[in-house]
Amino acid sequence: MLSLNALSWTSTPSAKALGINPRNSHLSRVHRIIRAFCSSPNSTSAGNLDSDDSQELSCRVNNFSGIKLEETVGLDSGKLRLDSWISSRISGVSRARVQSSIRSGLVSVNGRVISKVSHVVREGDMVNCTIEQLQPLRAEAEDIPLDIVYEDDHLLVVNKPAHMVVHPAPGNATGTLVNGILHHCRLSTVSFSNPEVLHDADDASDDEFCALSSDQDYNGGISSGLYEASVRPGIVHRLDKGTSGLLVVAKDENSHAHLAEQFKKHTIKRVYVSLTCGVPSPTCGRIEIPIGRDLNNRLRMIAAPGLNTRQKARYAASRYQVIEILACGGCALVEWRLETGRTHQIRAHAKYLGVPLLGDEVYGGTKSMALSLLQSRNPSSFRGLFVELVARIERPCLHALSLGFQHPNTGENVHFSQIPPADFTEILGQLRDIRAEKDTRPVKVRSYHLWCFDKMPVHMPR
Repeated sequence: MLSLNALSWTSTPSAKALGINPRNSHLSRVHRIIRAFCSSPNSTSAGNLDSDDSQELSCRVNNFSGIKLEETVGLDSGKLRLDSWISSRISGVSRARVQSSIRSGLVSVNGRVISKVSHVVREGDMVNCTIEQLQPLRAEAEDIPLDIVYEDDHLLVVNKPAHMVVHPAPGNATGTLVNGILHHCRLSTVSFSNPEVLHDADDASDDEFCALSSDQDYNGGISSGLYEASVRPGIVHRLDKGTSGLLVVAKDENSHAHLAEQFKKHTIKRVYVSLTCGVPSPTCGRIEIPIGRDLNNRLRMIAAPGLNTRQKARYAASRYQVIEILACGGCALVEWRLETGRTHQIRAHAKYLGVPLLGDEVYGGTKSMALSLLQSRNPSSFRGLFVELVARIERPCLHALSLGFQHPNTGENVHFSQIPPADFTEILGQLRDIRAEKDTRPVKVRSYHLWCFDKMPVHMPR
């Protein structure tokens, strides 16, 4: 197990090793001094970097804690928010971590402490920033109603509602699925020694697989982003905050290890359904496009061939099938089957296909785009209805429909399914009712009674 607290360089790492972006050397008016400090109480400055980043630093680095940035805003920066500019200068640090440092009074501009994260910096401004130390985060048991689809002595399957965060993070320390499971399983509190990793996990980590511990401090592997610890409650995988649907939770370490191995080997059977802006072409297929971090937006991943190493691109494969074409091609009901489990995999692959998920503002499925597509492909008499429909969308229309795995205790192959929640099915119903005057039926690419969502069986056919 690799601990961030144990991570150090015995040699002298360069600024690049510290994840600090170099400024273009040809900008002679740009003066910059970047200094990295050890996180220990006795640490001292390791010296200044020259304009060519040739001088190396020798210090212990603890996940950016204590890193200091002193730099003049350059000619090419334009007008940027303070938090955005600092995030762009220290590669890998989260926006939330920078914002917290600003609010803690650890950032000054031209000698004046700035506590407003949206403060605009301009050319010539001198910015001094110290990244704050990570503080432990504890998850307390909370009496939160949970929709338990299945439960035995070894595991439980939960139907997560949209807008619920799976695990605690800065800004979401309460009201999470973990808080509810702690109460449901009558377990003690969970202590996390690295809240930044938890914060980034839902939006920008490398994989959907994870694990949390209720009896040990978290020790995270910086290379993988996985949570490798003894697990109670055993959150084996996660869903984005806006995604609804099924999650399996292990109740003991043996079950967790067994389930985790299935996720790592990609033998877990997962089916998702979504509503897309437009119709994928072709209407079925397999996408094998790597997914990496979008360097321009930390909250977003990107699917594209030939991603570079800075984006930490990882192999990703998805199969999709259009189930029904809706509103004369303005939208589609699409089934997704995952061969891998990368963060935001469906959302990134849908964007790559040119059909972002309806309501996915981060990946281009904005209300304005949806409204434009629907209005351009349907009679003008529906315009008022479209405006009302789009206004009600509050999250990406994505639902984890079914989950199949080998039971860790019995060895039986089990399958569970859960129909989408009301917000999804109501929008789907309205889109089905919208068609050109000459049409009498919605266009179904695949005839399958499950997609009616009215008499769905508890166990899906394998």
